[in-house]
Amino acid sequence: MTQARNGSAADLAVQLAAREQELAALKREVEQWRAEFVRLPLRPDGNFTSISGRSVEPVYTPVDLLDTLGSDGLLPGEFPYTRGIHPSMYRGRLWTMRQFAGFGTALDTNRRYKFLLERGQTGLSVAFDFPTLMGYDSDHPRSEGEVGKCGVAISSLADMETLFDGIPLDQVSTSMTINGPAALLWCFYIAAAERQGVDIAKLQGTVQNDMLKEYQAQHAWIYPVERAMKIIVDMFEWGSVHTPKWNTISISGYHIREAGATAAQELAFTLANGFSYIEHGIARGLPVDSFAPRLSFFWDVHNDFFEEIAKLRAARRIWARHLRNKYGARDDRSWKMRFHSQTAGVSLTAQQPLNNVARVAYQALAAVLGGTQSLHTNALDETLALPTEESVRVALRTQQILAYETGVANVADPLGGSYYVEALTDQMEREAEGLFAEIDAQGGVVKAIEKGWFQRQIAASASRFQDEVDSSRRSVVGVNAFVEEEPDRPLEILKIGAEADRTQRERLAALRGRRDNGLVERSLAELTRAAEEDRNVIPALLDCARAYATLYEIRYAMEKVYGAYREPVFF
Repeated sequence: MTQARNGSAADLAVQLAAREQELAALKREVEQWRAEFVRLPLRPDGNFTSISGRSVEPVYTPVDLLDTLGSDGLLPGEFPYTRGIHPSMYRGRLWTMRQFAGFGTALDTNRRYKFLLERGQTGLSVAFDFPTLMGYDSDHPRSEGEVGKCGVAISSLADMETLFDGIPLDQVSTSMTINGPAALLWCFYIAAAERQGVDIAKLQGTVQNDMLKEYQAQHAWIYPVERAMKIIVDMFEWGSVHTPKWNTISISGYHIREAGATAAQELAFTLANGFSYIEHGIARGLPVDSFAPRLSFFWDVHNDFFEEIAKLRAARRIWARHLRNKYGARDDRSWKMRFHSQTAGVSLTAQQPLNNVARVAYQALAAVLGGTQSLHTNALDETLALPTEESVRVALRTQQILAYETGVANVADPLGGSYYVEALTDQMEREAEGLFAEIDAQGGVVKAIEKGWFQRQIAASASRFQDEVDSSRRSVVGVNAFVEEEPDRPLEILKIGAEADRTQRERLAALRGRRDNGLVERSLAELTRAAEEDRNVIPALLDCARAYATLYEIRYAMEKVYGAYREPVFF
């Protein structure tokens, strides 16, 4: 036995020595090739950096993988899930095709949802108007001129009931992009399901609810940071028991990237936010595996094709490793990052808008090759207005062509093993870990927000990119390259008039006249007491929703205790 082991060790040593010699020879060959390459003429219009400013080598080989961080998890469904979280991936189930939609009144948007579902959409995604995003009723003075303009107006349970009238909530998956008043809109949704007679334990979907990125990038907030975090953990705690299939947060890199962050910053800042939510849940005393499986993510998919694929692969790997090794999660569902993707709204151009169809198609392909579980494809006219039915149909058909005609759904992680993609995945992971260290040096995510560190990092990246475009060092087709002298043919765009505002005011007046206002007052008072006593506020919030208290009435009942966030001046 001893001799056999020694023989095996000797054979292994010979093999390793031979391997080292092969790699050394390959290194010399690559170095010689590159020495010849630098003497070759290059395109004068070439910019050989990624959209994030990263230098891109002319070729990648096994030499670039010598220090790989991703040697484990060779197959999809294996830790750390670099190649996908499910063994069968899209052979077992296609990604959810979830077009973001909302405009005007709840009735207007209900019609759009039915239009999309009839044409093959497999999930709903709610876009709310700006007053709703900020927690204001449609008839609040600060809502004037904004009702229904950038999304649907939802001011009470009555609106939520209309929004999903005729749509059985136990048979669809719904995503709601709402943050500051996320808990309030979630309770409206739960109460609407109850009105339909649906068992809320069967509800499937996601509420975005990612407040950290709001303070960093998007700025749709209500309460101070720690109070907002407290409400989020309340949702983790209550949801894990009562709505076990619902994702109580979608940790969002999308808005960080849209604000100007690089791919690596989007990756690192979003994951750091996710780790902060984990830490706050654990601090409450929640076992990590009781809530981590219902945390989902939301990524921007930009124009740099390979960078985006590598970002998504690295994101899964980093999340899995940190959840298992740092936070002690033992349920493999906690390790598996499930995420929605959306094509990059900021990449759409008002100039030559038909070009946006091509941009969106390539971005959608990158999302699928990166292993997304859910996808929204932007419509070609979304840089000009909310999408028309025709443009949203084209956006949906883009996903369906990708799923059913291209063959990309047949193989999990088809670019796995590509020297470039693997090297870039490793590089993205290294850059993210470096940024984690910088965030820790600031005192963590919350302290870094309070210091304005995230805001300055994102602004600097946005400025660099814009300078490149303005100086034509980076080409944007139709904007600073291949510009047409003739003006673009005008597109027919969706216009939202004043009718939504009038309708909402009338609906709210009627609601206040027919509801039990005594019950509303008692429910709101109980919510305020729950906030004062530092209890989980979700049960009281839900009672307010059931009583038909309005959005702003509920917001204010907690604001009296929690206060309101005011951003310091950082620049």
